[in-house]
Amino acid sequence: MGMADKAKNTAEGLAGKAKEAMGDATDDEQTKAEGKNDQSKADLKQAGENVKDAFNK
Repeated sequence: MGMADKAKNTAEGLAGKAKEAMGDATDDEQTKAEGKNDQSKADLKQAGENVKDAFNK
């Protein structure tokens, strides 16, 4: 299940980048901030997956 979670986290991070870019292009600070927040969440989840992998080895 680890690979599926990692793929989901990567997709969430990419969606956050897209949202941030959309906010930047439209000068919408709220959308830009939401995109950055989504990326941070994805990064934290990915870090958790990496920790799990380290303990499983």
